[in-house]
This record gives sequence, structure tokens and C-alpha cells, in this order.
Amino acid sequence: MLLAIDVGNTNTVLGLFEGNELMRSYRVKTDARSTSDEMALTFRGLLSDKPKITGVALCSTVPQVLREMRQMIDEYYPDVPHVVVEPGTKTGVPILTDNPKEVGADRIVNTLAAFTLYGGPSIVVDFGTSTNLDVVSARGEFLGGALAPGVEISLDALASRAAQLRKVELVEPRNVIGKNTVEALQSGALYGFAGQVDYLVRRITVELGTAPAAVIATGGLAPIVVPHSETITAHAPHLTLDGLRLVFDRNVEA
Repeated sequence: MLLAIDVGNTNTVLGLFEGNELMRSYRVKTDARSTSDEMALTFRGLLSDKPKITGVALCSTVPQVLREMRQMIDEYYPDVPHVVVEPGTKTGVPILTDNPKEVGADRIVNTLAAFTLYGGPSIVVDFGTSTNLDVVSARGEFLGGALAPGVEISLDALASRAAQLRKVELVEPRNVIGKNTVEALQSGALYGFAGQVDYLVRRITVELGTAPAAVIATGGLAPIVVPHSETITAHAPHLTLDGLRLVFDRNVEA
């Protein structure tokens, strides 16, 4: 059974694959202070009743965690084939940016999964700590994209910098015109971010010169925004895990 690990700035998502099928996924908080032994304890607790791990695929946007993850794999899964997505890893994704080495591994993995599952050109909208819009060409190339502050980090910044504002639950308010501070914040966040995505998708489409085959939403906050977007055509909550599976297949089973 393949263990796919997607380490983000806020959360770490684990996926267990039997062949091409995702059997189970888990979401835990990312803590840059965790040691390899602490990570192993968490993972083994989650996976204690699951079949034996026969492969590990990993990508991380947090360098400190990546270092400890490598050590954990070496110590606790020494005989298991593993792939860490980093510069030089065979992904089959040409990176057509000014500095390919600075592109996050998760964005490349998402590009591979989007092109494989939906074709191209396509746009991946990843709702995480930041909101990433990644553009995939008709040939599966990573063309670049747009990065914006994420929904939660924006609300946190607003609450910390404005004396009379506070953190709110991110749910759909009764109306776009908020009748109180909480609803006004919810309206601005929810509809504002949906509008931001729609505007960027439309501008990207103009530059592409053709309509995308799909606009795919992923990331932990996607379910909140997707129903209010006019341009998102698919919701793939496990897109990054699928991409890790595909990268593993290219590097280990080929």
C-alpha cells in the first residue's frame, strides 16, 4: 500500500492508495517543530490497523518538516521504496518559468495530476495557506500562475490589525449585505475570494487564448468557496495525493 504525504504550511495530508484507488486519507496539523520520532508516532497511530506500507511518496513546502520527514522515512521505513518530490525528480512536467527550482513541489504534483485526470490546458486553484492558481498547458507543461493570500490568513491578518474586528467562522452569511460585523466579514471573505478567483481565471483564459479544459479546485478550503465560483468546473479534494501517486509510479514502478 502506498503512503502519499503532502506537507503544507498549515496541514499535512496523508493518503493510502491500493493501486490507483485512494482507500483512506487523513489531515493533521503541520508543526515545524515536530521531530522525526514524533512524526513516526503520529503516523503509526493513524495507520496501526492498516495493511503494510509498501511505498512512500512525499512532497513538502516546509523545509524544516521535509528534513525530519526524510529522517523518519530512513529510520522507520528503511526497506520501503520512497520518492521525495524535489528538483531532479522525474515528474514528466516541463516547468516553463524563469526559475524552475523555486516552484513548489506541490504545484508540480498538482500539474501532473490535473493534466492526467482532466487534460489541458487547465487551471488548478489550490485553496490553502495561500491561494494558488497554477496554469497547465495543452501539453502538460507548468506555465506559471498567480499567488494570493489564503482565505484564513487574510482573516487572521484583518482581525489582528483592526481593533474592532475579530476572527469569524467561515460560513455562508444570510445575505451579501451583512447586517452585523460577523456577517459582513463572512460576506467579504467568501464572496470576495470567489470573485478574486473568477477574475484571475478569466484573465488567465485571455492570455492562454483558449478556454481551459477544466478549472480544478483543491485544498482544504475549496469546499467553502467552490459553490460560489462561476468559473470552477471541478472539485478534486485529493488532487495532490493523486499527483504523488503518479510521481511514485514514474520513479519506482517504471
